[in-house]
Amino acid sequence: MGDDYPWAPIEPLLPSWLELSPGPMSDRLCLQGILFVLYNGIAWQLLPLELGFGSGQTCWRRLGRWRRAGVFDRLHQVLLAELNAAGELDWSRACVDGSHIRAKKRGRRTGPSPVDRRKTGSKHHLTRDGRGTPLKVITTSANVNDVTRTLALVDGIPPVAGRPGWPRRRPETLLGDKGYDSNAHRDELRRRRILPVISRKGSPNIKGIGKLRHVVEQTFALLHHVKRLAVRWERRTELHGAFVSLACSIICLRRLRTAF
Repeated sequence: MGDDYPWAPIEPLLPSWLELSPGPMSDRLCLQGILFVLYNGIAWQLLPLELGFGSGQTCWRRLGRWRRAGVFDRLHQVLLAELNAAGELDWSRACVDGSHIRAKKRGRRTGPSPVDRRKTGSKHHLTRDGRGTPLKVITTSANVNDVTRTLALVDGIPPVAGRPGWPRRRPETLLGDKGYDSNAHRDELRRRRILPVISRKGSPNIKGIGKLRHVVEQTFALLHHVKRLAVRWERRTELHGAFVSLACSIICLRRLRTAF
């Protein structure tokens, strides 16, 4: 990774210093501190001062300000547009799935996990394109059913420019396992001109759907490879969401660098 990674794409999206009154620490150093915490999963107060990133409190406050300004969501949208312009997004199919994580400090959108002896946890609901690029991630309590977030994941895909015509927001097909079995949701997807390919409970899985859906597990592996997302430490959902959006942007940026 070069010295401008991932500073170059995020710099134009940051609010002005005058607007936020951020203090003496530069935005670039604060971003480096945030990335250090994201990758290593350490507590904010343990951020090493000798690295020159400032205190953990400074980086924590800057993360919250950038989240409220919508910086990370806009960054993800900009990088998706660049991938779309390069022909690196596959809109022919998308896939939805959920993955549980432990929540150490409780907070909003946490609940008893049905797969972890009812310990407090959260769940990441993800939709990705046919090549595994994350399009939308939603964080809920661990005991929320996957099917209840189907339409939110589809409708939450940002408008992705980069190609002639209107920005793209809808995949042609949506794949899901039996946890997304719902005739009402199938009807809503068809109204959005999306073909639902979702296995039905009590019936064999749709032939070949496993080979198409395995990519979503790879995307979850990339997200949870960063230690701050493998376990949720933030009580405030917006701060955890900021880390999720930043991790999605890093995945997109890496694929852009590979494409060129």
